[in-house]
Order: sequence, then C-alpha cells, then structure tokens
Amino acid sequence: MPHSAAILHQHALKALQAGDIRQAHTLLVNLVTLDPKHADGYFLLAMVNVQVGQIKKAISLIEKALGFNQTIEYLAHLAKCYALNGQTIEAKKIALSITIDNVPTGIIADTLGVTLTQIGLYQAAMPFFKKAVTLQSSNAQFYYNLGVCAKFMGDFSLAELVFEQALSLNPKHHQTHFALADLIKVTAKNNHIERLTSAFIAAIHPDAQLHLGHALAKEYQDIGHYHAAFKALYDAKQAKWQQQPFDEKSANALFAHIKQLSGLNQQTSHIGCESHEPIFILGMPRSGTTLVERILSSHSEVTSAGERQDFGLIVKQLANTPSSSVLDCDTISQAYLADFKQMGERYLAATRVVTGDSAHFIDKLPFNFYYVDLIRKALPNAKIICLLRDPLDTCIGNFRQLFTINNPYYAYSLDLMTTARFYQQFHQLICHWQTVHSDAVKIVRYESLVAEPEKVTRDLLAYCNLPWQDSCLNFHLNQAPVSTASKMQVREPINDKSIGRWKKFKPYTDELEAFFNEHSLI
Repeated sequence: MPHSAAILHQHALKALQAGDIRQAHTLLVNLVTLDPKHADGYFLLAMVNVQVGQIKKAISLIEKALGFNQTIEYLAHLAKCYALNGQTIEAKKIALSITIDNVPTGIIADTLGVTLTQIGLYQAAMPFFKKAVTLQSSNAQFYYNLGVCAKFMGDFSLAELVFEQALSLNPKHHQTHFALADLIKVTAKNNHIERLTSAFIAAIHPDAQLHLGHALAKEYQDIGHYHAAFKALYDAKQAKWQQQPFDEKSANALFAHIKQLSGLNQQTSHIGCESHEPIFILGMPRSGTTLVERILSSHSEVTSAGERQDFGLIVKQLANTPSSSVLDCDTISQAYLADFKQMGERYLAATRVVTGDSAHFIDKLPFNFYYVDLIRKALPNAKIICLLRDPLDTCIGNFRQLFTINNPYYAYSLDLMTTARFYQQFHQLICHWQTVHSDAVKIVRYESLVAEPEKVTRDLLAYCNLPWQDSCLNFHLNQAPVSTASKMQVREPINDKSIGRWKKFKPYTDELEAFFNEHSLI
C-alpha cells in the first residue's frame, strides 16, 4: 500500500536525523515522484546531495524547491552551496539580501554566517553568528563559529569568552579546545593541560585526537616543554596518518608533470588577460606569506582577498576533466589547451566578490605555486611573490600546524620526514620557475625580511610598481581580518622569535637536518 506524501516526508526526516542517507534518498525520490510540487522534498534531496559532495546537483534541487516555496531556509542553503561551488558573487548576493531580523532560527543564521566566511566576508558574517547564539544559546557549534569569526576579526577577548561558553555546553568539542589553545598563551600556573590530556585520552576519532593533540602541543610549547609538545604532536597524528596517508608517489608525479609541461609550452602564442590587479603571494605554508600579505595590503592601493581557491577551480572547470580532484596530472595537461584569456577573466570575475574596485588585490593561497606557469599565461601582468624560509623552520612549522582536516593536499604534514621530502619537491619547482620565468617571479627570503624589513619592503613595493607608504612598515596596525594560522603573529611588529625554532625540538629534528644537509638545502 503506497504511503501518502506526508508520511513519506516524515519518514525521510527521521532517516536524515538518524544519518541514514541511503534510506532518506529513497524516500525522498518516492516523495517527489508522488508529489512533483513538494518543495521540501526537493530541498531535503538537496541536503542529501550536499552530504555526499554533489554540490551542483544540490543547487539545482534547491532552485527547484524555491520555485514552489520561497523560504529563508532554502535561500540560506542555496547561498551556502553557491559558496561551496565557487559561485561567490551569487552566494554574496543571496546572503546579503536576507534581513537579519527576519532570520527565524539559529541554524539558518549560522548557515548564513558560515557562507559569508567561506567567501571572505567576515565582518558581514559576524551579526549572523551573534544572531545564531541569541536564537539558540545551547548550541556549542554556534558559539565555536562565532569565536572563530571573532578571532579572524582580531577580537580575541570575545573569541576567548565564546570558546569557553562552547566548552561549558560541550566539553568534548575538540575543535573548540584547539581554537582556544591557539588563541591564548598559557603559563605554567594557568593552563588547560590537565583538561586537554583527559579529553585526548577519551577521544576515539582521529580528527578529535588531532585537534586535542595539537592543542596540548601548543600549551606545552607555551610553557617551554618541547619534548612533551613533540610527543603530543606525534601521538595526535598517528591515527590520522593511518586513516589518510599522503600519496607521495602521486604528489611527486604531479611536480614532475608540471615542470615537464611548462618546459614544453614556453613558446605558447596564447594571449592572456592584461589586468594588472592581481598580486599572488605563494610558497610553503608557514613560510611568511601572511606577513608579506599584511605588509602589502597595508598600502592604500592594495586589498587582501585572502587565500582564494578561485584560480585552481577555474583551471579545473576549463580543463573539464572527470576526476574528483581539483589538481592532478590530467587536469594540468588539459589546462594548457584552454583559452588563457578566458582563464584570466573568469578568475578576476570570481574574485570580484571581495576585491571590489581596488587597484590591486592579493591572492595568498600558498599552493598557487603549482600554477605559476598557468598564472603567467592567463594573467601575464600579475605579480608573483614566492616566500622561501629556512627548510628546517618551514618543516617543523608545518608539522606543528593543524591544517584543514581531510584535505589531501596537506596530508604530508602528518609526518615530519614526509614533510621534508615534500619541501624538497617544492624547492625544486621554485628553482624551475626561476629558470623559466626569471625575474617575473620575485623570491623573498623570510629571514631577510625579518633582518631588514624596510629594505625588503621597499623592494617589494618597487616590484609591484607601488609608491612607498609608511603604513607598510606599520602593518601590525592593520585591522583587516586574518584567517590564516598567522592571525596572532601579524598583529605584532616584525620579530625574530620564530627563527631557529626547530632547534627547540632536537633531537627529534636530527633526521630532518641530515636529510637537508644531504640534499644541500641548508
């Protein structure tokens, strides 16, 4: 006997709440077949597709739902899906069209806040996060999201307050434990080591262990216990390494393929987009890219667009390869057959959501080092600045850093010697870019910038064809949001506190040091 639409709807909701995606999908397909105008059936089908990573299909389903019923909930999730799909202009338009006073629930307010942070609009996101905790004050995740946004905005007092509120609601919220440890510097008498140790022992999931171990390591470092800090990091990364080992063979093949293709395509006759707006700052993570970004974005003619995924996404779209990976050998190969002018123009259009009409903008995604040759072809007038830092400090910095969970591109950082080999591949690629593109790629050494900040800053501004402004030396007074791991450091004047930090972790760095000596990198 067939179910009614109402019963199918109720059963589908229960299946979703129970996490039974397959059953929910079956029920919802039956629902919209029975009632082709059932708006919530299409919307819930979209939520199923989001959970399995089918964002384009989710967008289509939400748009269909909106054709039958215009609700703020549907609009909020459509904006979020647009942001996930790289359609930042559409996401911004929808999110900012919703009046905050009309938002009915905490989850909708939080969804809009998350959407706006995903496209780099942290200031616009703040009121939505505050609205979320006002509407639903018992949700730890909402407080966590508010705290992260406050930290990006530089409001560290608010961030600490709401992180503690999140932990009072859910003492097992591992993301908040890490965010709080990352925010403040503890002392031997005032720390959370006992609380974190208990939480780590109780943690089962590798992601929870990773967050809690990094939190413990940070607090141990604060009080000068570097042996305990390294052990906490090592223990935290083991389960995740087993779950998600880095595919070193494929990574090395990609580095080799990029060098080969760029060598074969040096005489391309394609003409890219002539814009002078973009300034790319790239390099290994934890090498000083955020510091250079803050220096240049303190200039009145330069705005920071943050770490943009846009160039890689545009390359993937134009390559039109079937793989689920944004970056792989086939995608790079097909990208060289694309229209480079279109590549540059589409990239500029995608970034416009945060760049506005600024004369220049910075794209600070470190991994853009893979795309240097394509950037030169798509945007021949763009400035490209590459940071190089002592490889030992770079590698220990990457090992100490909690990067985006489940992002395969950062999985090298789960193992210190894998990080060393990845650095070697990166360094060889940068040397290749210097050969192929000569002075078009400006190399900046982090240690030189720290030792002679005014001299190096003047060189940077000259390279970018920008007049001198004293504000660039006072970058630490810049109030713009910072969403990278250096959000605390770049709000201080330049200092050399992090130079030679790797030595504090001896003897655990001895193998690392021997590797770089063997390959003449130190």
